[in-house]
Amino acid sequence: MSGQRPWRPTRRRLADTLLAAVAPVAACGLALGGLSVWTAFGNAGAPASITVTDGKVFAPTGATPDTAAFFRITNSGGAPDRLLKVTTAETGDRGPTLSRHVMTGSNTASDRTVSSVGIPAGRSLAMSPASLDVIVPVRKGWQPGDLVALTLHFERSGAVKTLAVVVRPGQDRG
Repeated sequence: MSGQRPWRPTRRRLADTLLAAVAPVAACGLALGGLSVWTAFGNAGAPASITVTDGKVFAPTGATPDTAAFFRITNSGGAPDRLLKVTTAETGDRGPTLSRHVMTGSNTASDRTVSSVGIPAGRSLAMSPASLDVIVPVRKGWQPGDLVALTLHFERSGAVKTLAVVVRPGQDRG
């Protein structure tokens, strides 16, 4: 042992060792932070699970070119979803649009087209003439009791096909 120097830590060796330990700890911290943000924005856990029920379309009256449709949309999943549009092959080139009934003051109301509607996780949305509905171009010959095939398109759940029964206005509940 007479020609060997005993091992002694130097500043350079300590700095290299510290850097070698910090890199994996920092990578783990960054990954954990990213996963936390991903979870906070609803992207983890059970996915959205959409069901569409109680579809109704008002029977057209007179020469009106449009009528309204209503649904109950339930998201029993663990993540929010968004209704993006409604389509149907039954009305030709003009398709349905989402519309929200808004009170504008002095007991007047207007309908405003909306581009999408959020469906929170674990909640239901019941469309009605006083809130949200779907404006549907009229197809001649619709009578109460007829069924109208519509497809609701969701951001996460994709396309959900459903049938809506034609009813007279005032029979939209029940």
